[in-house]
Amino acid sequence: MHIEVKMPDVGLDEVEVTEILVKLDEEVKIEQGLITVEGDKSSMEIPSPISGIIKKIDVKVGDKVSTGSVIMIFMTNQTNSINQEKESVDTFEIKKSTIKKDIIHATPSVRRLARELNINLSDVLGSGRKNRILKEDLESYTKKFFHDEYKLKVEKIEINHLQRNVGKNLSNNWINIPHVTQFDEVNITTLEEFRQNYNNEECKKNIDYKNVTILVFVIKAVSHALLKFPIFNSSLSKDKKTIILKKYVNIGVAVDVSNGLLVPVLKNVNKKSIVHLSSELILISDKARKNKLDRLDIKDSCFTISNLGSVGGYWFTPIINSPEVAILGVSRAVIKPTWDGKNFIPSLTLPLSLSYDHRVINGVEAARFICFLKKLLSDVRFLIM
Repeated sequence: MHIEVKMPDVGLDEVEVTEILVKLDEEVKIEQGLITVEGDKSSMEIPSPISGIIKKIDVKVGDKVSTGSVIMIFMTNQTNSINQEKESVDTFEIKKSTIKKDIIHATPSVRRLARELNINLSDVLGSGRKNRILKEDLESYTKKFFHDEYKLKVEKIEINHLQRNVGKNLSNNWINIPHVTQFDEVNITTLEEFRQNYNNEECKKNIDYKNVTILVFVIKAVSHALLKFPIFNSSLSKDKKTIILKKYVNIGVAVDVSNGLLVPVLKNVNKKSIVHLSSELILISDKARKNKLDRLDIKDSCFTISNLGSVGGYWFTPIINSPEVAILGVSRAVIKPTWDGKNFIPSLTLPLSLSYDHRVINGVEAARFICFLKKLLSDVRFLIM
């Protein structure tokens, strides 16, 4: 019998097809990847809800598809295929597809660049996921066979769908929200000593233990601050006449991924321990880097933290993630001299950058918020009070 395979509900009104993972008359198994799509927040593979032979492919790269759109038609002898399809859609997960050696995996921008450079993609060894050919692979191939030291070369890089959407949102937020940024720094010497001692003790008990990072303590401290200063845990209504105070504490954490920036959300942070939050942050960040976030992972954030500590730099101006009214930027901690009244003492200092919506939050409130954060982070004992 012939079965229509339809686009499952991935939490977005419309997504763009960026790759076809199968071909006509190919026999596929249940949960094998069929197509790759990109939405506002992530890229994901759509798995097959049934096993069968592909008789028709109703989409092509660049098409826009929505929930319920027919993407392929299968021929199958399974009598329970309809039930299998429903079950697969209801329990939708992103799955890795089997690599097909006779399929060349490359994005439209890479294929277009290859045509411009007159490169046969079958001659290029892909270094990306599923042997995907990247622009870097074309560059390496070009250097090897077409190097010309007397000729200046340029490369045009197309902005991917995720980057376009993130850039559009950031631009709108920057234009429409009156940003003010409060800069400060906190002495975390005591906190860092406690963190290192705790991690060392736990590593002795379990060789697979994952270290608790400074960021986790910042997340927990922010949850306390949001409860003490509820105006920061709010949003502005669409008509800009009402402030909506939220009675839950969900915190988004910006994660750098290969094709852009994602903001997974930690839920009910105020009700979880630092150890619990550490494990949860590791798991959800890993999902983000593997493009496996679902719609529940990225919704209902109250406040966002952008952490550049692993990269470097000092203060910066983070852009508010609307409809939120504030965002905290965290930079790399550095050793600085601190005067104790008699001597300069080397201290580990953490730079903080708090951007806030001046329509909702006044400067004095921002100063109190960040001073309270400093109090919590300067002495870890305050976090358990």
